[in-house]
Amino acid sequence: MTLNVPGLVVMAVFYLLILGTGIWASMRSKKEERKCTGDGMEITLLAGRNINFMVGVFTLTATWVGGGFILGIAEAVYNPTLGLVWALMPVPYVLTFFLGGFFFAKPMRANNYLTMMDPFQLKYGNVLSSLLLFPALVGDVLWVARTLVSLGGTMSVILDLSYVYSILISSVVAILYTLLGGLYSVAYTDVIQLILIFLSLYICVPFMLTNPSSMDISVTAYNATFQAPWIGKVEPEDAGKWVDDFLVLALGGLAYQAFYQRILSASSYTQAQITCFTSSFFCLLLGVPSVLIGAVAASTDWNMTSYGPKTPFENGEAGAILPIALQYLTPTYISILGIGAVAAAVMSSMDSALLSSASLFSSNIYKNIIRKQASDREMQWVIRISVIVVGLTGTALTFLDNSVLVFWMVGVDMSYTIMFPQIVCVLFFNPSNGYGAMTGFIYGIMLRFMSGEPLVSLKPVIHFPGGRYDAKGNFVQYFPYRSFIMVTSVLTIMGVSYFTSLLFSKGVVPERFDLFKIKEHAKALVRPNEKCYKEGEKVPSVSKQLLETTNC
Repeated sequence: MTLNVPGLVVMAVFYLLILGTGIWASMRSKKEERKCTGDGMEITLLAGRNINFMVGVFTLTATWVGGGFILGIAEAVYNPTLGLVWALMPVPYVLTFFLGGFFFAKPMRANNYLTMMDPFQLKYGNVLSSLLLFPALVGDVLWVARTLVSLGGTMSVILDLSYVYSILISSVVAILYTLLGGLYSVAYTDVIQLILIFLSLYICVPFMLTNPSSMDISVTAYNATFQAPWIGKVEPEDAGKWVDDFLVLALGGLAYQAFYQRILSASSYTQAQITCFTSSFFCLLLGVPSVLIGAVAASTDWNMTSYGPKTPFENGEAGAILPIALQYLTPTYISILGIGAVAAAVMSSMDSALLSSASLFSSNIYKNIIRKQASDREMQWVIRISVIVVGLTGTALTFLDNSVLVFWMVGVDMSYTIMFPQIVCVLFFNPSNGYGAMTGFIYGIMLRFMSGEPLVSLKPVIHFPGGRYDAKGNFVQYFPYRSFIMVTSVLTIMGVSYFTSLLFSKGVVPERFDLFKIKEHAKALVRPNEKCYKEGEKVPSVSKQLLETTNC
């Protein structure tokens, strides 16, 4: 196979279009900054809390519809050991957005938080919040890595372009336009990227469905032909694992800064809620083409294509089934459109992860702890440097492991088992304090490591009920152990918080031994819009609240 020159030209045009949109958006952000009363950080990180409704829907949807979303659904549907019932992503994401809209949007947006870590800093103080922030930063770096890995593998199949070059070019473009205009650039490029994803995938599908090498997918859905039916099934002994995977996807996303960045950029919490509900529909809509592509691949006689004689699954290439199907089941010009869709999906997720991690470090670490007197100009440079560092770190990780699944599992696990219990307690359990948060944090990490993970060759110390050994001799947990860790972490945080609060409030333990200053932080958490400000008066962002020392 030789280098696909027409494909490279199309990709170059696509990257120039994205970069041009990013430059235009950065110019728009500078104009808005002159008109807006907010500070520079609000403009860069939250687009001045005045993002257009439809742009908000597009950027929230594009953040979730990444390379892992498109490739992962097609892989699960095609894989004869899994099938459609294991292609979970679209439906849990609908639950993510509905739960986020109903329960999380209002307390976050109504209090003008700048990042999802602001309530932690107000309630637990800087030291503990910095520790809790670490898993969120690591999750974003792994997010960058897994999106780039999915693009590198796809480009190498269709364009025959080096894996290294594919990753480096995409990484540089995404870092550049994120640097230029912050959330404005990210949001408006997401609009272009989401439109491209929608059009490209829906154009590719009819060509696959009418390919002479493939059977009618309605026939192969329930009948074994070239492989097991692509609908798949969940055996009773696998039900625990299925439920666990579903909840990890549905609830893990509620502990990502990228989600709250879109919520907080809305002009009101009502707009944030409607944005979540609308985005859930688009997630379902964009999952359909990947399902159809996986179904067509499972219904194809690969001996009739130039790929044969073995199937992609037999060659261990099930993870690359979408680019392989595009390459061998569609005309060349159509497969190029497909690679454009994957590239758009990857970059729409990568830029979100870059800005997300930059927000956490610049606001919660640098501005609120290291240099409280930092000027707007200084903070702009801190944000830019943070974007570059995270981008380069995530890019470097792609050369250590080329498995999207490994990066995805590690990142989502940290979000679900460690961060989700913390954010639930800090927002909805008033007595939660630093002692409970610290205990829950240590408990969650220890129990997760002791549960093992075959993907990274981590042997389990705890064997939950229903587990069994796979063909490679790895012990696989089929009990919903991650959900067990999440629930028990929540109960641990609540129990320890209540007990320690009781000890200090009743005078059993003198207040001078209160390392986390429970009473002091409880007072700091009084909402500014509840006491200090009249109805209708603008509430300052939490970055300012954290810097203020005077009481109202």
